[in-house]
Amino acid sequence: MSIARLGITAVVLEGRSQADVARSYGVSKGWVSKLVARYRIEGQAAFEPHSRRPHHSPQAISASTVELILRLRGELTVRGSDA
Repeated sequence: MSIARLGITAVVLEGRSQADVARSYGVSKGWVSKLVARYRIEGQAAFEPHSRRPHHSPQAISASTVELILRLRGELTVRGSDA
């Protein structure tokens, strides 16, 4: 059984405090709090590991900008310029 499952079970079912559970399993109180909050929102899905990948990239170039760049490069290549 994972520490996440044990921690959530101890807080939700046994009624232990988050600080007590964190001390017992050697993890931070913040992590236990995050797990319990996730369990209350997601239910059983909270027991599964979550991806840490970002949901979006703030520096990504938009599709319209990419199309414009490719079009301009094509035009420069046809003219013989350095694209």
